[in-house]
Amino acid sequence: MERSEDVIVGFENAEDAAVYRLNDQEALLQTVDVITPLVDDPFTFGRIAAANSLSDVYAMGGWPLTALSFVGYPKDGDLALLGQILAGGVETLQSAGCFLIGGHSVADSQIKIGFAVTGRVTLAQLKRNSTTRPGDLLVLTKPLGTGIVATAIKRQAASEGVVENAIRWMTQLNRDAAELMVEHSASAATDVTGFSLLGHALEMARASRLTFRFQVAAIPMLEGIRALAKKHAPGGTQSNRDYVGRELELLTSVDVETSNILFDPQTSGGLLVALSERNAASFVRAMVSRGRMAAVIGSALTPGAHALQLC
Repeated sequence: MERSEDVIVGFENAEDAAVYRLNDQEALLQTVDVITPLVDDPFTFGRIAAANSLSDVYAMGGWPLTALSFVGYPKDGDLALLGQILAGGVETLQSAGCFLIGGHSVADSQIKIGFAVTGRVTLAQLKRNSTTRPGDLLVLTKPLGTGIVATAIKRQAASEGVVENAIRWMTQLNRDAAELMVEHSASAATDVTGFSLLGHALEMARASRLTFRFQVAAIPMLEGIRALAKKHAPGGTQSNRDYVGRELELLTSVDVETSNILFDPQTSGGLLVALSERNAASFVRAMVSRGRMAAVIGSALTPGAHALQLC
């Protein structure tokens, strides 16, 4: 398929956003994400949808500028409820310095909300998922388990504390992680969303032509998630497991609960960032100093028989 030479990033390597060169110094980032309800409160759902859509821009080291909304909503649905959802989204967009400038809606029996976000990035600071270096450490900036919590909410099986904690993470922007990974010269990054930690890691490892080895015990997980993980794994969990398939080598035993969490489809998850050993330590300290979380969970190795390893 033909494309302009100014399209720096398109469909290849499952990158987080498309990149269009504006000049020798800067480029536009373009991305779109749509989700279905995860929580009962409409305003909170709107906040999560916006944070989720903004994440792709942050994953590439950019900053968001404008957004267009997409709404799927029942014809006879409560418009006041829809207004609350959009109000939550607008609040989060504005907190990121991003402005809603239009959108589109369709009649749909299933509520869907999302945003197409346009951002800007300095070319020298652009982060891709294909540029991890051998020896880099892999850092995750949010705990896993939001998909399991969302499923448990639908089944009325999640405690109030677990839900509140999951909402806190899903509404947290990846802005600090984006700023700090640029400051600390990250070699590559991606955000962890619907394809799970291991699914997105596979895309990153393949694109970089390396093997990613993860230390299972080091991977952060939402508090209380193990108690829900066996019975409330969402349908996408098995799809993610099938997607990774034989690319995963187990160097340690992994129980069902842990496996479900590692393959859990995330909404508004954290960033998976590749940094040199020295810069990884500094990045983690800087994140903690801002009241954020970051944990070294693995390393990038020269390519082996499998793209991913768990030990």
